Amino acid sequence: MTPGSGQTDKTAAGIDLGGTKIETQVFDADWSMADRLRQDTPREYPALVEAVAEHVRWAAERVGDGPIGVGSPGLVNPTTGLALAANLPVSGKPFTADIATVAGRPVTHVNDCRAFALSEAVFGAARGKSPAVGLILGTGVGGGVVVEGRLISGHSAVGGEFGHVYAPAHLVARHGLPVVGCGCGREGCLETYVAGPGLTRLAQAVTGRALTPPEIADAKGTDADASVVWDIWCEFAAELMMTLICTVDPDVIVLGGGLSKIPGVADDLSLALGRSQLSGFRIPQIVLAEGGDASGARGAAYAAWQSAHG
Repeated sequence: MTPGSGQTDKTAAGIDLGGTKIETQVFDADWSMADRLRQDTPREYPALVEAVAEHVRWAAERVGDGPIGVGSPGLVNPTTGLALAANLPVSGKPFTADIATVAGRPVTHVNDCRAFALSEAVFGAARGKSPAVGLILGTGVGGGVVVEGRLISGHSAVGGEFGHVYAPAHLVARHGLPVVGCGCGREGCLETYVAGPGLTRLAQAVTGRALTPPEIADAKGTDADASVVWDIWCEFAAELMMTLICTVDPDVIVLGGGLSKIPGVADDLSLALGRSQLSGFRIPQIVLAEGGDASGARGAAYAAWQSAHG
């Protein structure tokens, strides 16, 4: 059943857990936000588990036995149940299970980028399109693939970690770029060039100036160095999208994250992708996300609803 079709008289809740804040949103039967709770993210694991469990209890007071989803950065190993994350103190811990134990009820966990992709595919800029890809371009790079309103997930749980495919050798060589270690433990990942810090890395390597993403965004139309760096960044991002085309062939790619706020990014990436695509073949529509700060919590809530209702 589709959202807004009277699928259930119960609401659902989603918890958007990030490195700086926890925000829980409660949704009514039409998937409009009905209530919210927000607090800073604790830095220690026991306090973090208790804080998220308290949000679960708060949500349960409003949704009864309705589904509750938690969207957070990182991964949960489906074999061991242990988490892996860069900016939360959860690595090596049974995070989802600990939340459920302390809260006294089960929760559904989904990666925050996958939650974003699901929300945009069902409720946002990609609704009515399939396959749809959500692509976060921010401090990191990741996303998710949604087909007919459902996230595609495999046995390893790393599907959607788009930033950790290797950067194209021809671009690295052409621009004389360093091959650097990535936070995932590998070397030469596309994220090291395409994420926000990667944009500054490109600027330093190509121009000798450590231009920040806001500086490049402001000056790419007037400053020669900023313009060159932006063009190179678009080349790398387009190659990432070309990988998605060759594997998923999406109808639409929805952009989120801090770099998606740079003026003209969707148009510039469409042009760059057109140059990368096989000659004469179409490229997917590239659009900006519609959900804003609501996407993560709403996607987590909807993932939990789907898990509960099949």
